[in-house]
Amino acid sequence: MNDLQKAIEVISQGGIVVFPTDTAYGIGCRMDNEKAIKKLFKIKKRPENQAAPVLFDSYSRIDEYVLPYEPRVKHLMKKYWPGALTVITVCIESKVPLLVRGGGKTLGVRIPNHEIPMELIRSAGSPILAPSANFHGEKTPYIFKELDKALLKLVDFVIEGETKGSLSSTVVDCSKNPWEIVRQGAILLDV
Repeated sequence: MNDLQKAIEVISQGGIVVFPTDTAYGIGCRMDNEKAIKKLFKIKKRPENQAAPVLFDSYSRIDEYVLPYEPRVKHLMKKYWPGALTVITVCIESKVPLLVRGGGKTLGVRIPNHEIPMELIRSAGSPILAPSANFHGEKTPYIFKELDKALLKLVDFVIEGETKGSLSSTVVDCSKNPWEIVRQGAILLDV
């Protein structure tokens, strides 16, 4: 069994996996497993009121979790996805665990441009949480040697590989009017 197959098995069974993405290294779990989500937040020391970004493999899967959005949001997604843009939009609260949305009504969604997270999502059959693989407030890891060894000891599996970036994703909040850039990252946006 190769590392990707092992990671798929671990994440499918509710484990926590560290993996490369098109931006940085992410730490992930299934979005439909509240026990795994709580474990991920605990490992990262992430505040419970801080929503976690979620990676998806298709627009149709995103549509299962969010309320309909205006055509210009779809245009923004199509222009930059797959890629390093996280779009915050209003979610269907009953389908998104409270912790994932930080107690709010929105969800940060992204389709990554990297085969490893895409395969994890497809094979697990669930969107996956994917905040950066670091302790809350610490430096974001873009290469394997930047990963904190103390964090790696707390997760269930680690896939070593290449990220495609040296910047985090750009985050734009499309649940507000006008839109608000929450974090300027790999994609330069002017909203």
